Amino acid sequence: MKSFFSMFARSAKEFYDLRSLTVTAMFIAVSMVIEKFTINFPLFKINFAFLAIAVIGMLCGPTVGFVAGMLCDIVGWIANPDGGFYPAYTLVAGIQGLIYGTLLYYKQDNLSLFGLNETVSLAIRTVIARLLDVFLINLLCNTFLNMHYGFIPQQGFGAAISARLVKNALELVADIPLLLLILPVALLAYKRIMSGREVRRPE
Repeated sequence: MKSFFSMFARSAKEFYDLRSLTVTAMFIAVSMVIEKFTINFPLFKINFAFLAIAVIGMLCGPTVGFVAGMLCDIVGWIANPDGGFYPAYTLVAGIQGLIYGTLLYYKQDNLSLFGLNETVSLAIRTVIARLLDVFLINLLCNTFLNMHYGFIPQQGFGAAISARLVKNALELVADIPLLLLILPVALLAYKRIMSGREVRRPE
């Protein structure tokens, strides 16, 4: 338990690291670009902005991930003020970053899961993190907020859940392979940058 809470303190120290802040800002910007390609449907939308949040959480931890998630929502609304600003959505976006940071932070003490090597452990954590994101954020929190603010009629809650369930189940087929491909590459590149080593070009 002590190790778990120390992870948040370690993540908070990333705010004092210029390289970590630079990487976080860069991926927040990437998230904004991805948001521009969002496909909107009556009861749900499709976008892959979570990829940038997952990378931030993995590299900088849950504390930075939480703040970055909220900043993505705020900056996204400022850039595209479509309707009113709802702080509850900002909080939920922060929780999304918290999920990825808690499960994927590469500096946590117990990174190896069940004695597995780091790569396999990261893959398992990635799958768990995405499933939690889909269930807690997409299916429960966002659907409830959409209904609370009147974006979904009260009688449409069941239909919204069903539509989101089908949509997210189909998206997982692409989401998880993308995460499994992008996260290890991002982690390797980040470690190389942080260590000051140059990446050799292939012969």
